[in-house]
Amino acid sequence: MPIRTNRGRAAVYRRLWGWPMRSPRHLAIVVFVVAVLVISVGILVPQLTGGGQPGGPAAAASSNNPTTAPSTPGTTNTPGVTGSAEDLPTRITSVPSAPESAEPDPAALDVADSWGRAWVDHPEGIENEEWLADLRPFTTEEQLTEMASVEPGNIAATKVTGEPKVVESFTSSVKVELPTDDGDLLITVIDTPDGWRVAFYEQVS
Repeated sequence: MPIRTNRGRAAVYRRLWGWPMRSPRHLAIVVFVVAVLVISVGILVPQLTGGGQPGGPAAAASSNNPTTAPSTPGTTNTPGVTGSAEDLPTRITSVPSAPESAEPDPAALDVADSWGRAWVDHPEGIENEEWLADLRPFTTEEQLTEMASVEPGNIAATKVTGEPKVVESFTSSVKVELPTDDGDLLITVIDTPDGWRVAFYEQVS
């Protein structure tokens, strides 16, 4: 007959809870059954909730909504860049060519010679501004700025002792060696919109 009193139910509960404690065998059976239930729940729940797919729901959503289209010949899949490869900037595939050698322009030699003669012309007491004024017609503005700190009185050379000699000659520049009484001047003359002008010089022994 069905148990209808609280005392009867309590007795049944005591018997159920007390059964595992009656012997080690009963306790082992209970532990085994509980372990099986826990493992089963751990396997079934992720599958039912979608966790069985690698990466979980987020990965599943990502696989269902791909954001990167397959590449096709002549296109690029670089993030933030669209269009074909032909639209991209062209790479430099060859080394820029060196300046072309050329016969020296006689005008360049004349400028180097005139510049050298003005450079060695520095009478005692001459100021830098006056000395640069004689050099200005043959000199670039950048080089004049560099020479603004030169003290003419410290230049030992006083005269040109020979003709200008070409060291290197290109279509837009000529390097000239000019002898003086205190060593040679190595003068670089370049072709500018205003004609040939001295852009650099140095004294060599």
